[in-house]
Amino acid sequence: MKYGYYPGCSLERNAIAYHQSAMAVAAPLGIEFVEVEDWNCCGATEYITVDLLGAHALVGRNLALAAQQPGNGHQLVAPCSACFLNLSKTDRYMLDSPELAEKVNAALAAGGLHYTPGSVRVRHLLEVIVNDVGYDAIAAKVTNPLRGLRVAPYYGCLVVRPGYHDGFDDPEYPTSLDRLMRTLGA
Repeated sequence: MKYGYYPGCSLERNAIAYHQSAMAVAAPLGIEFVEVEDWNCCGATEYITVDLLGAHALVGRNLALAAQQPGNGHQLVAPCSACFLNLSKTDRYMLDSPELAEKVNAALAAGGLHYTPGSVRVRHLLEVIVNDVGYDAIAAKVTNPLRGLRVAPYYGCLVVRPGYHDGFDDPEYPTSLDRLMRTLGA
């Protein structure tokens, strides 16, 4: 399974351990990531308060780069929840608002880019692991079960609740991470 991969700024700096663990888990599960070339910061949560159109253009650039990158199945995995939200939200807003899409594409044209809303499916790493790989395949790969480890899965509010993407879990009562932890033996 091959996917586009957007690490974002956090996974290259203060959350490098998350990036490294994502890579370490992906390989044995048959997940191959193709990092989006020349990606830029998604603006996290700050930029959108300064310049709404600029924020969408910033994120739209990453979507355009992912769309033109060969071999990723037009799917983009963003492990960082803030990046996932921004990519999903911009894609959805552009899809719902042709006027916004036109303005974002006018900005992208300055760099020779164009993005057709909906042409890249933005996904979170958790969704790919539980839906594309599946719990049974994961269970078959467990070599050191997490027996006795007590965990309290934390989904946060950006992965299952934003409503800008296809929900892969129940937003009011998510269970995918809980089930994944049980699959790993916790």
